[in-house]
Amino acid sequence: MHSPLFSWQSDAWQQLHALRSRMPHAILLHGSEGIGKTIFAEHLAKSLLCESPAQDGHACGTCVSCGWFDQYSHPDYRRVRPELLEEDDSVTGVSDEAESEKKATKTSRAPSKEIVINQVRALADFMNISTHRQGMRVIVLYPAEALNIPAANALLKSLEEPNANSVFILVSNSLDKLLPTILSRCHKFALGMPTREQALSWLNTQQITDAEVWLAQQGGAPLSALKIAQSENRNDLDEFLRQLSKPSVESSLKMAEKMQKIDLTITVSWLQRWLYDIFSYKQSGRIRYYPYYKKELALLADRAETSALLQVIKNTGERQLIANHPLSAKLFIEDMLLDYSVLFC
Repeated sequence: MHSPLFSWQSDAWQQLHALRSRMPHAILLHGSEGIGKTIFAEHLAKSLLCESPAQDGHACGTCVSCGWFDQYSHPDYRRVRPELLEEDDSVTGVSDEAESEKKATKTSRAPSKEIVINQVRALADFMNISTHRQGMRVIVLYPAEALNIPAANALLKSLEEPNANSVFILVSNSLDKLLPTILSRCHKFALGMPTREQALSWLNTQQITDAEVWLAQQGGAPLSALKIAQSENRNDLDEFLRQLSKPSVESSLKMAEKMQKIDLTITVSWLQRWLYDIFSYKQSGRIRYYPYYKKELALLADRAETSALLQVIKNTGERQLIANHPLSAKLFIEDMLLDYSVLFC
């Protein structure tokens, strides 16, 4: 059964429902990662396809269309996302039209982290045939920043010349990574971060131990907190932070050996948050992400020179931009951690 909206999304739903009578052909849902934007998008898609929606806009859950959607087989719905995400349906549980073909042609190559042009071109036939229930045709695409340049340019044609009764729902964690031409053709709708109380209340229903710690580490994003708390990476994160609290050249080299098999974008984000906390404590005495390590962060803040710290923060941000395509993961991490350790030498 399709997941309901989270409690912190009710106001956003009411605002978006007010647009129902003049629904734009392209909606861009944006906000922080890990707050449930994709689930919101799927919920919206189901409601648009529903044949008997409730007065508040939610899908009825009982019509033929809702049945198809819940069984992952609605003929007027498509989802576009990177291959890498197709291997894990834990967030929404909705299968893709190309799933059977993907399994049949699966090779040993690593799944793509990008949305590629063939995925966008595959929508052409779908867009040009009549809908099966004389209703809406809905496409959900996420994360929109995963569109590579050829795919983004191909998508523009559909956004510029939308078919009748067709709605694109794009989801993005970062608007500044999208082409201005795509931004200009979408109705942008921001989804806000839940309050700390809302996030903790939800995490407690998931029976997460140390919910406050995980929530802080993920910047207040409850779904991200749940993911890391339940993942195999939680022990790697703990070890990584312990090593960051005692920086040295030797520990940097050892850590690079252990961390090279973890997604580099995740590793870089851990260091970015750690550096943010050092800088924040140095400037204001506040820690956002890793309050459990307050003592260690305070000592490091005293040791780091501000201009050098800002340079390492800048360098780490630039590394995040190329983390998906390193020549060598091990050398990439070594260079990053050595850059960090020099701050305290």
